Amino acid sequence: MTNESQAVRQIWEALALPGIVDVHTHFMPKRVMDKVWQYFDAEGALIGRPWPINYRTEEADRLEKLRSFGVRAFTSLVYPHKPQMAEWLNQWAAQFAAATPDCLHTATFYPETGAAEYVTAAIDGGAQVFKAHVQVGGYDPRDPLLDGVWGVIADARIPVVTHCGSGPQPGAHTGPEPIRELLTRHPHLRLVVAHMGMPEYGDFLDLCDRYPDVMLDTTMAFTPFVEESMPFPATQRRRLRELGDRILFGSDFPNIPYDYADAMRVLTTLDVDDTWLRRVFHDNAAALFDLSPS
Repeated sequence: MTNESQAVRQIWEALALPGIVDVHTHFMPKRVMDKVWQYFDAEGALIGRPWPINYRTEEADRLEKLRSFGVRAFTSLVYPHKPQMAEWLNQWAAQFAAATPDCLHTATFYPETGAAEYVTAAIDGGAQVFKAHVQVGGYDPRDPLLDGVWGVIADARIPVVTHCGSGPQPGAHTGPEPIRELLTRHPHLRLVVAHMGMPEYGDFLDLCDRYPDVMLDTTMAFTPFVEESMPFPATQRRRLRELGDRILFGSDFPNIPYDYADAMRVLTTLDVDDTWLRRVFHDNAAALFDLSPS
């Protein structure tokens, strides 16, 4: 076992957990992942700082790395940036989940004719979590073409990990207002706001207060890389403790510019107790996805 794996395991073993559940990891078809990495290479230039991919290795190596960390379950968050892409990604993700038992069966969608039908097919095929990337997809989550999609997913009670905050760069439809309107239409949607909603942290915490099925994932939040430009407000930290049952650990593996252990370690430095950490690193997601005991 590597020193890095030992460092990760020390964190969750000290909490007497059976491992980690990471709701925000990316596995994709190779040519899609290569393009995503090219985007991040360019994104570094866009935000004025390097964004190295810390785990830019072959797929088998990445899987082994997560398992060595003690990650019990993870996702293959795929997302389209154009029409006629989502259904193909769903087919790939279903095959990947079938071959990778510790990966939660992931699916996605795009505002296009037929979206509700292929989303329904994905649910019937066993999808456990969806990914919506409002920023990269460049679409409005309130698009009428998605009304049926959100309705089907809400009725099925399947979580949707949604990048809807305006970090690291705002998109045409990012920010809390589109999501606020979406939730008025679908108040029981199990929406997991990625990256704690950065940088509109307080607004998305407000939505958690109002909608009991809205959750947040910790992806990249609180790390020095993010705190330099989009710090989590000190005035909002009390609310983290109060919402400990609706915060899920996410890493953004492999697309992070720091070690996996760093993403966990920063959470242990917050003013929270071990019960909060156990919930965030494992128990909340284990309950959400009905994972059997290890």
